[in-house]
Amino acid sequence: MSLAELNDDDLDGASATFMACCGARAWAEAMRDARPFETPKALFDAADAAFDALTDEDWLEAFAHHPRIGDVDKLRARFGRSGDHSSREQAGMAGAGDAVIQSLHQGNLDYEARFGHVFLICATGKTADEMLVSLSTRMANTPEQELAIAANEQRQITRLRLARILV
Repeated sequence: MSLAELNDDDLDGASATFMACCGARAWAEAMRDARPFETPKALFDAADAAFDALTDEDWLEAFAHHPRIGDVDKLRARFGRSGDHSSREQAGMAGAGDAVIQSLHQGNLDYEARFGHVFLICATGKTADEMLVSLSTRMANTPEQELAIAANEQRQITRLRLARILV
């Protein structure tokens, strides 16, 4: 999709495109309403401004649109277009051993019990082992610290997704 096509898309189409990049409705609506974007930089600047306006509840809504790390089989069925993004982003799971997969599965459950939301990491370019180390390390954070870290991960993921739609 070109920047011109994104700018010219109808409200529903633009909302769907932005929701596939970040599942926070407030962010997607802010992006939809910020159009037209003159340059890709303007698009990314608007994304940052929209992120800066999000509440904790908005971040949690965005996190809820992500599958568990390693749950590649359920990505497309549960999350549609954003699942397609997630399966590419989690390519580092390919070739992971059973022990790492089991540890990630249990770690995800423990993380969700502790923090109340899915473990979020910008998985692009990371191996399953690297993601497991991050998950284990982040378990020591306070809920406030972890919300801020997960929000930063969401920003990174969204920027990558925005860049992918601009072809």
